[in-house]
Amino acid sequence: MGLTKQYLAYRPVDSFNIISSGRANVNFAVVDRTEGRFVASPAAENVVVWDLRLGDRKLTLRREKFEVTALRVSPDHLHVAVGYADGTVQIFDITSPTYYNAIGSLALHKNAVSILRYDNQGMRLVSGGLDTELVVIDVVEQAGRQRLSGHNAAITDAHFLQRICEDSNNIVVSCSKDTQIKFWNLETQFCFKTIVDNRTEVWALAFLKDFMVAGAGESGMNVYRLKQREQGDRGTLESAVEGLSIDEEDSISPVSVVNCGVIQRASKGRCVSLVADPNERILSCHGTNDLIENFYICTEEEVKQRLAKRLKKAKKATTTTEEELSQELSLSDEIKRLESIKTKQKIKSIDVLLGLNKELRVLVSLANNSLSLYSLEASLKNRKPSDETSVKVLRSLTRLGHQSEVRSVSFTNDSLAIGSGAAESFKFWDREVMQCLRTVPTDYVLCLRFVPGDRYALLGMKTGKLLIADVGSGDIVEEIPAHESELWSIALLPDQKGCITGSGDSTIKIWTYELIDSNEQTKVLSLLHKNTLKLEETVLCVGVSPDMKYLAVGLLDSTVKIFFLDTFKFYLSLYGHKLPVLCLDISYDSTLIATGSADRNVKIWGLNFGDCHRSIFAHDDSVMSLQFIPQTHMFFTCGKDGKVKQWDGDSFDKILTLPGHIGEAYSLSVSPNGRYLVTCGSDRTLRLFERTEETIVLKDIQEEEREQMENEQLATGEDNSVPLLPGLKLPSRKTVGSEQAADSIVECLEISKQFELEDTEKPEVHPLMLALQVKTPTDFLVTTLMRIRASDLEEALLLLPFSTVCEVLERLPVLIAQRPDELELLCRVTIFLFKVHMKPIAATKTMKPLLIKILGLLKNDVNQLRDCLGWNLHGLSLLQTEVEQREGVQLFREATQARRKREKKRRETTKRRLQIQMV
Repeated sequence: MGLTKQYLAYRPVDSFNIISSGRANVNFAVVDRTEGRFVASPAAENVVVWDLRLGDRKLTLRREKFEVTALRVSPDHLHVAVGYADGTVQIFDITSPTYYNAIGSLALHKNAVSILRYDNQGMRLVSGGLDTELVVIDVVEQAGRQRLSGHNAAITDAHFLQRICEDSNNIVVSCSKDTQIKFWNLETQFCFKTIVDNRTEVWALAFLKDFMVAGAGESGMNVYRLKQREQGDRGTLESAVEGLSIDEEDSISPVSVVNCGVIQRASKGRCVSLVADPNERILSCHGTNDLIENFYICTEEEVKQRLAKRLKKAKKATTTTEEELSQELSLSDEIKRLESIKTKQKIKSIDVLLGLNKELRVLVSLANNSLSLYSLEASLKNRKPSDETSVKVLRSLTRLGHQSEVRSVSFTNDSLAIGSGAAESFKFWDREVMQCLRTVPTDYVLCLRFVPGDRYALLGMKTGKLLIADVGSGDIVEEIPAHESELWSIALLPDQKGCITGSGDSTIKIWTYELIDSNEQTKVLSLLHKNTLKLEETVLCVGVSPDMKYLAVGLLDSTVKIFFLDTFKFYLSLYGHKLPVLCLDISYDSTLIATGSADRNVKIWGLNFGDCHRSIFAHDDSVMSLQFIPQTHMFFTCGKDGKVKQWDGDSFDKILTLPGHIGEAYSLSVSPNGRYLVTCGSDRTLRLFERTEETIVLKDIQEEEREQMENEQLATGEDNSVPLLPGLKLPSRKTVGSEQAADSIVECLEISKQFELEDTEKPEVHPLMLALQVKTPTDFLVTTLMRIRASDLEEALLLLPFSTVCEVLERLPVLIAQRPDELELLCRVTIFLFKVHMKPIAATKTMKPLLIKILGLLKNDVNQLRDCLGWNLHGLSLLQTEVEQREGVQLFREATQARRKREKKRRETTKRRLQIQMV
């Protein structure tokens, strides 16, 4: 059967208006080797790198559907790790020309990612989630290494503990809403120390030199001093277990933690975040209000000076002798309070950077969808007089977006621009470049329309006023007290001579346009009240038929009443909705009227007789806005479920579902030429869609949606437990990708067996092998394993039945012999299969010779690879020495000095241990 009807697809162009969403943190980024100028900021489901100097987007890292909940720029400023609400972590390379494509994607948590943190080298990443678990990721391998389970509530912060002791590279410190701070050993994946000093939830941690600062739900922040415990002080594991050396400290802990005081915050309420600069000299914190408090960590020389000064003052103030005064350092000697920063709005996130001349730059993300950059002098000099301040606002991004949720949008009559209204302003946008051209400060805007000519916009306010805004100058021309309650809807008359307004005061008013003289000898637009229709219920929406015959009114009593426009005589009442009608629109030929209600249904009625053609269950929540596409019977709807859908008013079919908003969708507008669609929602984004030349068939779209729903549900269930190994928790999450990868391995083995069984000299090559451009079963299996994403490999191998595992193991010797170039991948597969299936493999006698053979091959190949790497390393060292001798300049001087310091420290530690043993 041929196609009966074709539709043209609408595709998303971009989202704009959003500067920074409040759920995730902000970070300084380095682009083109410029520091302190670029900022990585979350913007709903995207991450935008803003240029603060130009106030423009530099990069946009995109992903669909799920909101960004955490992000972190790597220490080398090459990568950005982004955590999403579905528990996925993606890593982007911002220096690559294809920066918009993620170089790695890992499914780690069941719920949203709450914290991401790199180690000092940027080689590992720790991820904490709302599912109470931590996952340590190998960034190079792009796969999880450890999963740490022990907290009883959502993870709020996590750090790699470094520069404290030798073993600190394998220690992670985490805090949670369960009031506990835990120290984890990554080798054993167990917690070796738990701090329970805090009475309320611990929201943030910061590490500065040997201090650990914990911000809790109180105004005070606990400060702990971390020290490496000597080998002789730790005792042995056996004596600790037997209880012979148990004291107040954990005997097997490599780190000693001592509570050395409390930093009292000036603001009340819980601490939201603690941020230390990369040099660990500045600590900044903020709570749930608008105050940022800054603290300076003194150097050793500064600490001695402050201690001597304090002792001198104490000696003058009292008659005690110098011997009686305490010579011990206090917390006030080592930590000094700097000037606080007062912002204009509630703070969502901060980041700090200490520049030259001790200039502290504080990046602030505010709750009103804006970014600010403050400058502060961070020094130990005497504080300036109270009337002077060193705090300056260097940059501020506010004009690029509304500071509150956008409630209404509308296209101009020429489809070239967009108007949007929010609680504080009306903005005029260029549709082509999606830049704000004008901002008009107003009260709460509920609805807006552009009058013919697009020079003026009519704004319906929450106070009932009707404003006329001059788009060119950005001024309010006239403020008309049109209604006594909320002005919910404005409809333009098709004859372009006036408009109709509907309000919560149960009245509908008709207005006509009028040009009046202004003071500047030019005529400006005004409205002349013509007629009023008084009703018994609150008016929520109004519409006028294009033939100027009917006036449709949606009321709070769930009905739609239709009147003759010229006489206001009652004509029809459309009843059938169970909840109030929130939106309506009439088709271009005045034959259909579509209504959307809070009962989640859209009803299509005939305007001639008021008969209901069809009732469609359209959305999962209230239908907020509805509009026909010009010159068609197709229309768009959006609802509080965040979705945007296109419908056919003749066949009553859903044509397509567009990627909607995160949260609620409030309003939509179709351009007069029918080519563009713009929507607004609670995620503070304006989303623009464009009609393409791509034709779509309903059956294909329905099949794709059905497949997508099936793919989102795991065929093997959510259970991640490993048979016979109840304690094993993989640092990954089972996904549809891992299931498909397991199926591909099984299919590959079946095709390979069929290929090998054929007796002909030239067996027929399977189409899948042709697609992968391989000719032998060995290359086919290796290619199949290589195509599996690194984060899905272990989960895919775990899903394989034991018979398939044995087949893979039997093929491993040939793979290792013929493909030594993929030795790392084959080692991963071999080790994981042995780790998971060790008991059944050991119980199978026929597997022993195979194991010995695999072990010998792997040892040989690994030794060869190690020798090759060693040869290359020493060859490069020789070349480096020759270059240094010839040029007279030491290469990699800073790295060499750091390495020498580490070696010297290690030698001193070894020497001290020998002395303790000799004693």
